[in-house]
Amino acid sequence: MVTYPSTHGVYEESIRDITQIVHDNGGQVYMDGANMNAQVGLTSPGNIGADVCHLNLHKTFAIPHGGGGPGAGPIGVAAHLVPFLPAHPVVKTGGAQGIHAVSAAPHGSALILLISYGYIKMLGGTGLREATRMAILNANYIKESLKDHYATLYSGANGRCAHEMILDCRDFKREGVEVADIAKRLMDYGFHAPTTSFPVVDTLMVEPTESESKAELDRFCAAMIAIRGEIEAVLSGKVDKKDNILKHAPHTAKTVCADEWTRPYTREQAAYPLHYVRDNKFWPSVARVDNVYGDKNLICACPPIENYI
Repeated sequence: MVTYPSTHGVYEESIRDITQIVHDNGGQVYMDGANMNAQVGLTSPGNIGADVCHLNLHKTFAIPHGGGGPGAGPIGVAAHLVPFLPAHPVVKTGGAQGIHAVSAAPHGSALILLISYGYIKMLGGTGLREATRMAILNANYIKESLKDHYATLYSGANGRCAHEMILDCRDFKREGVEVADIAKRLMDYGFHAPTTSFPVVDTLMVEPTESESKAELDRFCAAMIAIRGEIEAVLSGKVDKKDNILKHAPHTAKTVCADEWTRPYTREQAAYPLHYVRDNKFWPSVARVDNVYGDKNLICACPPIENYI
């Protein structure tokens, strides 16, 4: 199994050599289609030598990324695997040597496919290729904008990334600043954080896609640069390593509006760190929680049975 471009955010230059080695030794190559919005219109799973590929409809083909809604991922195979596609007892699908059904409906959550189909038809080949190029351009724009503030963990031979990049935050951890602190603080700036600690622990994986405007990219970069300044205050010893604006983030309206304020920074710094935040303030509803504590520890409120009557 391979992911292309890799989840490290680069086009692996030797991908064809890799797939050929697998084929030469009697193997098959399954390609994870998670990063198709760095491929569509420029290359293809077949072009790099994949035998099987699932196409994630989220992100690339207009389906929301997450949220618990219906999922569907069309699976494409090379010609020699068509006879082995799964069958269905009610509607004829699959190949002559296919196994039993793998989904109750013959084509899975087929209604979700119509959205992606409409998206593809409306954009056409030229539009899809342009979307891919914009996704790559947007990622590299962020990479260049942040290069003096955050190191990018991986780059291609020409110093560029694909449609995403990994910002290395591991050095901050030595002075007590966790990647989770950055993620929580971003909420005060009006952003849901990018993916944290995947595929590398203590990093941020930033993936802007093609849909964000330059103004929005600049807004995000301004937030990340401002947060880098807050990190530097911790690293340089200007602020306490445990009692600082990053460790207390995010800041709820209840906290900021409370009668008592004992923190070593102002309410304005907490709630309105940049001027643009005032224009469209997002107030986090919950302050800092213990992250994965609840996943690792059994917590039972155990109310009396009368509460359920």
